[in-house]
Amino acid sequence: MVIRIAAVGDVHLDEDVVGRFRPALEELPECADVLLLAGDLTRHGTEAEARCVAQEFGGLAVPVVTVLGNHDHQCDQVPQVVKVLEDAGITVLEGNGVVLDCAGGRLGIAGVKGFGGGFAGRCASDFGEPEMKSFVRTTNESADRLGEALRSLECDMLVALTHYAPVPDTLVGEPLEIYPFLGSYQLGQAIDSAPTALALHGHAHAGTERGMTPGGVRVRNVAHPVIKQAYSVFHVGDQLDTDQVSPIGGSGIQRSWS
Repeated sequence: MVIRIAAVGDVHLDEDVVGRFRPALEELPECADVLLLAGDLTRHGTEAEARCVAQEFGGLAVPVVTVLGNHDHQCDQVPQVVKVLEDAGITVLEGNGVVLDCAGGRLGIAGVKGFGGGFAGRCASDFGEPEMKSFVRTTNESADRLGEALRSLECDMLVALTHYAPVPDTLVGEPLEIYPFLGSYQLGQAIDSAPTALALHGHAHAGTERGMTPGGVRVRNVAHPVIKQAYSVFHVGDQLDTDQVSPIGGSGIQRSWS
């Protein structure tokens, strides 16, 4: 039993980029059962940019599931952005999940944007000024919603989808000083609280593709500047042995999980 998951994040679409991904997206049914988008779909989070995302990623022959990213919040038009995406048939997750019937079994996807905060030994704490407490509580609440969603899904394979990183492994290449703004260890704890098979995120453009939670869950940074392809494909199931990537407008290339 194997489920094929295509994923990409940080595509930052506006009208200047529309059409760039579409040729490879049309090939998705040949290599994937679902497409997951790891946030930062737009440049500034406007309704007009969301329509570009809907044009590019809507109406595909496989289900499309997404979370939003920080860029998608920039212009405070989140309700409008979500409506445009959902009207195009794209499922938007934020602290909830969805179960899809795939040829290889029932795939559960729990998603949340996430937030910053840092990682063990170098993280913010819920102490001091109200602004700092609010920052950390936002992180904790987001991670709690992810964990609850993961644990609530009844499925054969479970995947976590976030924008912010759940581990520091996939941030290597970014300046250490900005790690606290790229992810948080609480997201990793949430992922480890359920039998998660794979965790996908974006956000870290200069980061590293592969990592692992303390509990042993594989983590993949699928930000487009990192994978440099239209999407990566992950075979999740009885044989966790391959990743596959698809260049924009071209065929896939096999790579190992290790």
